[in-house]
Amino acid sequence: MIHVFYDDELNIDLGVLNYLHPFDGLKFRKVYQQIKNNKNVLFSTPPAEINQVQIDEFVNELIQRFLQHKEHIFRAIEIPKIPLVSLNYLDKKILKPMRLGVGNTLAASKVALTGENCWNLAGGYHHASQHSIEGFCIYNDIGITYQELLKTGELTDQDKILIIDTDAHHGNGNARTFMDNSKVTILDVYNSDLYPRTHSTRNRVNYPVQLQSDVTGNEYLRKFKLALDKLDGQFKLAFVVAGTDVLATDKLGGMLLTQDDVVQREKLTLTTLMDLNIPAVFLGGGGYSKESANAIAAAINEISTL
Repeated sequence: MIHVFYDDELNIDLGVLNYLHPFDGLKFRKVYQQIKNNKNVLFSTPPAEINQVQIDEFVNELIQRFLQHKEHIFRAIEIPKIPLVSLNYLDKKILKPMRLGVGNTLAASKVALTGENCWNLAGGYHHASQHSIEGFCIYNDIGITYQELLKTGELTDQDKILIIDTDAHHGNGNARTFMDNSKVTILDVYNSDLYPRTHSTRNRVNYPVQLQSDVTGNEYLRKFKLALDKLDGQFKLAFVVAGTDVLATDKLGGMLLTQDDVVQREKLTLTTLMDLNIPAVFLGGGGYSKESANAIAAAINEISTL
């Protein structure tokens, strides 16, 4: 059984502007269509999006200013600046769905802390931090969630948190967000040939699995398992950035995994966490191929029976 957090408002539909970025903003709807009849999936009521007070508490003053100017938003989401597109339009079409995605991560974490495993179809914005918006990531959902759970007392500053990042790209935003927090452990599997190449954030990763372009599924899974085997069960909660940009059909990930490899990866992740009695919150992460939605749906349908 797994709790899935989905709302149709998570989808990012820019009309003809969708062609300006490889990310399929409507893939969450496609995933939902493939899992909606699964009796082992419990769909949770969509929470409210995070608010500006919560955002401003997390990011620094420079990022607060950046979020009020469309040129910085365009740069962060890697779309050419379009003069006739207003900040209000970007907020309604892109930023609001992302804020809802962060709200889903927070809500899923609250459920996970009761001992249930969860999957937020959005979220996994692992390039954003208190200090940066980049890589199609505006709000660091794990960081904001951690902030809010500390405020409510659902986590304490002594609780150990685990981040498993299996997206093809290094999660520099998560590493920077928790740079000085020894209670947060990061396991990151990524293509070391790709962005981002910041040494300081790569060095923050506790269990780095640095792979090269054209890595096969067998090699990826073998090295990932070796890293998972090093974990213990002392964590209160695990976040899993389950990006599907590892697929061979994805032009931005540089890896050669198949859909079945992705399913096996998520199964390996969850069985490891279940054996260690660590509740999990899976997050969408990156994924830019037409197979992305199919791989996510197949993985959820598979692990929902565990």
